[in-house]
Amino acid sequence: MKAVGYQKAGPIDGAGALADIELPVPVPGPHDLLVQVAAVSVNPVDTKVRRNAAPAEGQHKVLGFDAAGIVTAVGSAVTLFKPGDAVFYAGDLTRPGTNAEYHLVDERIVGPKPASLDFPAAAALPLTAITAWEMLFHRMRVPYGVKNQTGTLLVIAGAGGVGSILIQLARRLTGLTVIATASRPETVEWVKKMGAHHVIDHRQPLADGLRAIGIKAVDYVAALSNTDQHMASIVEMIAPQGHLSVIDDPATFDVLPFKRRSVTISWEFMFTRSMFATADIIEQHRLLSEVSALVDAGVLQTTLTGVEGTITAPNLTRLHQLLESGRSLGKKVLAGF
Repeated sequence: MKAVGYQKAGPIDGAGALADIELPVPVPGPHDLLVQVAAVSVNPVDTKVRRNAAPAEGQHKVLGFDAAGIVTAVGSAVTLFKPGDAVFYAGDLTRPGTNAEYHLVDERIVGPKPASLDFPAAAALPLTAITAWEMLFHRMRVPYGVKNQTGTLLVIAGAGGVGSILIQLARRLTGLTVIATASRPETVEWVKKMGAHHVIDHRQPLADGLRAIGIKAVDYVAALSNTDQHMASIVEMIAPQGHLSVIDDPATFDVLPFKRRSVTISWEFMFTRSMFATADIIEQHRLLSEVSALVDAGVLQTTLTGVEGTITAPNLTRLHQLLESGRSLGKKVLAGF
């Protein structure tokens, strides 16, 4: 089968950073689905792994997490899906990735593809939807579907993939007032389209931006990017007994300034359940099934902003470069081989 991989960790502009390769079609284990991949999305985690995780000597490492496709075979213990089912999912950090014609994935982290979306539009959703859902409803424990709840949520870097879904979830499934940060005219318009009540500029001190819109403190902060750069503002503006949830990788993280306000701090890493085969691993199947139903009901929308060609090394290289530039908007997808 066709695939895209790399043999040496490093920068995307290095010689042979990503290459088109041929691999054997894998065989499903007991809980596995063998999926014929129709479309994939590219996420920041792809670029981080490519820069830092070296394959075994003489081997290729295949990246890719988001995928949508058709189940072609199932393992002996599979009960949730059958061959012919259309699915979408975000994969497992410990297994070969989705940048391949055929891919193995544990059925317990897979959802039924939204019937109202084509494969590229569906492939834009899983990783960011899982991350945003877990952050909002599992880590921050905001009540799902409770519209009469009061409070404020600040989404730092709201125009990226996770922010785009998080804004939608908070605006449409909770009663929170949603403030997003964005810095360019196109990203400001994007986060408004996703449902943000207010937008402030993250190139300026966030606390100043909040005061300018009449908000003194926020109850929840979703730190999606450059958390270390915004830490002083977060300490200043988070409400007593508030909740800070983080997904990026700050070089240092001093929790002591949050003590007097009794702030809860959590980390969201959507691969935790699959990486450790947690007892509740099936929660990702359940939440993706709910996301699929919400999309089909018109409550949520895909964050796809472009189909950028087929799944090849040159096209993936271009999307890695775009992500690393920090100027991506929504999600870019590749479709077909």
